[in-house]
Amino acid sequence: MKQWILGLFKTYVPAILWTLLVLGLMCTPGKDLPDLGDWAEMIKLDKWLHALLFGMSAGLFMLPLLSQQLPIPILRQRFLKVTFAICIWGFCTECIQYFWVVGRTFDLYDAIADAFGAFVAYFIAKKYLINPEITRDPLP
Repeated sequence: MKQWILGLFKTYVPAILWTLLVLGLMCTPGKDLPDLGDWAEMIKLDKWLHALLFGMSAGLFMLPLLSQQLPIPILRQRFLKVTFAICIWGFCTECIQYFWVVGRTFDLYDAIADAFGAFVAYFIAKKYLINPEITRDPLP
């Protein structure tokens, strides 16, 4: 069972499921969202949640790249591509909210928080997941 779960993270299934979950949350009508009060507004909880959700998306899309045994410069480049793709996805979810979700609006600061989360994931992955001691085979 443990091998199956670990093997799952060598695929993009968790990343796709997480992204669909995030999309569902982003498409929740405004009236259905809980009001957490003034304290949540004071600490900008909404922005921190955006950063966390999109940072997790970026990280989950980066994990399968590790199993491909890519040379480190190419791995870093692909991590950066994932980061930019998640930034674009964050902007797109704001557009989806604006045009199609009742009670939700476009918030540029949410898109910025999404990008912040993606870049935090990039720097964490770059620092802790890329191990230069591992010998990587060049691309065929």
